[in-house]
Amino acid sequence: MRITKNGSKPSASGPREYFTGSVRIDAPFATEAPARASGATVTFEPGARTAWHTHPLGQTLIVTFGKGRVQREGGPVEEIGPGDIVWFPPDEKHWHGAAPDCAMSHIAIAEADGSGNVVAWLEHVTDAEYGE
Repeated sequence: MRITKNGSKPSASGPREYFTGSVRIDAPFATEAPARASGATVTFEPGARTAWHTHPLGQTLIVTFGKGRVQREGGPVEEIGPGDIVWFPPDEKHWHGAAPDCAMSHIAIAEADGSGNVVAWLEHVTDAEYGE
């Protein structure tokens, strides 16, 4: 068993290479082999969002507060809120972030594939795609 105490790791800023706007990443975790899960609590300030990306084994988001937006390639932009659980299937191109007028936080969970890959980052989401 391993317990990581809340606040025992410093917050990190979401790298501009993969995020638009102000994003904070807290309590990142990764399991030890043979387990493959990893994740973090991610907080997006209003208007902030990820770039388009995929996950080789999919991704689960659990919204903890605020109001957000998600979109899968070819689908509509959809609103999400506290208690919502979003599942993106393996290799589905998608993005997620806060609403324009409200911050949003979620717990993001994904698994590494056999090569250790968890995410493939792609191009930034444009303001038109985001819906501003």
